[in-house]
This record gives sequence, C-alpha cells and structure tokens, in this order.
Amino acid sequence: MAFRPRETVILRDVSKSFTLHERSIERSIFDRVSLSARPGECLGLAGRSGTGKSTLMRMIYGTYKANSGEILVRTPAGYVDMVTADPWTVLGLRRTGLGYVSQFLNALPRISALEVVTEPLVALGVERSEAERSACHMLERLDIDRSLWSLSPLTFSGGEQQRVNIARAFISHYDVLLLDEPTASLDPTNRDRVIEIIRQALERGSTIIGIFHDQVTADQILSRRIQLSEFQGELHAQDHNAPRALQQVQRSGRS
Repeated sequence: MAFRPRETVILRDVSKSFTLHERSIERSIFDRVSLSARPGECLGLAGRSGTGKSTLMRMIYGTYKANSGEILVRTPAGYVDMVTADPWTVLGLRRTGLGYVSQFLNALPRISALEVVTEPLVALGVERSEAERSACHMLERLDIDRSLWSLSPLTFSGGEQQRVNIARAFISHYDVLLLDEPTASLDPTNRDRVIEIIRQALERGSTIIGIFHDQVTADQILSRRIQLSEFQGELHAQDHNAPRALQQVQRSGRS
C-alpha cells in the first residue's frame, strides 16, 4: 500500500461567532466547518468578501478562538489543538512550525529590514552570523536593494514591505504557512520570485493555506480550493479541485 502522509492541519466541526456589542447581536460566521491538508499541499480559500477567509486563517494561527470544534496542527510531539492550547504553546508553535504572512508588515519602529528577516532564525538558536547570511540571501533573492537593509521597512513602499514579509516568513522551514494575498502588491517580476519561493516550500513538504486573489499565482501553486459560502446566515466549506473551480468563482465576481 502506498504511503500517505498524515494531515498537517485538521479542522473538525469548527464553529465561530462574534458578538456585536453595540447592537447586542450574536453573528454566526462558521458552522461545523471541517477540512484537512497534507504536506506539500496548497489550499486556496475562496468566497465573496465577508465569508470569513481571513477569520479562518486567524483561527488556525490562534489569533481568534473557535467557539467549538477542533483545529489540530501537527508537531513532532503530536497534534496541538489551537482551540484549547494555552498561550505559551501557541507562541512556541508559531516560533517553530506555524508561520503567517499578512497583507501588511508588522514590525517595530527603528528595527532594520535585515534584523526583521534575521530574527526568526535567531529565535530558533541559529548563530547570528549564519542567520544574517540567510537573511541577506533572502533579501537579495526578493530584490530588496542593499542600501535599504539597514533602514526600517516601515519606511518602504507597499511592495517592498510585502517582500520583507515574505523573506521573514520563508527564511525558516515552517511545516504550516498561512498566506493572506502574498502577491497582491507585487509587479509580475517579483510575483514570479515569490511563486518560486512558495513552490520550493511545497516541495520541501510545507503545507500552505491561503487567500490568493491573484489568478496567475493561484493557477501556478494551488492544489485545491476551499469554497466558503453562506447558507441561511451560516458558513459552510466545500472542497473542490483547483485551479479551474477557482477561476469560475472569480469570473463570477465572488472573490
């Protein structure tokens, strides 16, 4: 029998609601959503604005807590349930096995771009000189001008900040990566550079779950797409093959 790698991420019957305190209204976002992903897979979350694509990724990352269900992320020691895990466990997993790339760079003022990219490796115990060599390689690969490396990336253009974000996320070999429109602000040349970096991570066995509104990126990296849709005020997930299904969704205007 052929070997089938265990799932890296498993969602079982996950439900999520938010309380709108100004109106004393409880709004249901997800209702019993289940999905899974394996090493080397890239899942694209699709659905119209407001169906909770970013919310779902933040729940996997542990920023939002689910009301019920399980969100299991595999580690060398076994699965961690992000719904019930304590904060220290979540922070440890983020440092070693779970990465997140948001649309906007989150960095402290006056910290250089080189330091921003170097920090994840230093936190893992890599010698600073070796970590800086790796960071320099990533910054060069993503075409960040060397004259900018000593400056705060908060002063950079949107596309440059996004590339620093990518460099920081992909300098470590995370088992699971969550990507929120990683090529949205990039020109075609830099988009292709990022696509190649994502492909190499998938070849190493990383699991990637993300939002990819850029059709070129989606066509080249998606293994499957998860269609999020509303039904009677609740969110459901349907698992479809990609990329053709994703093209149909975007052409219909539900992006």
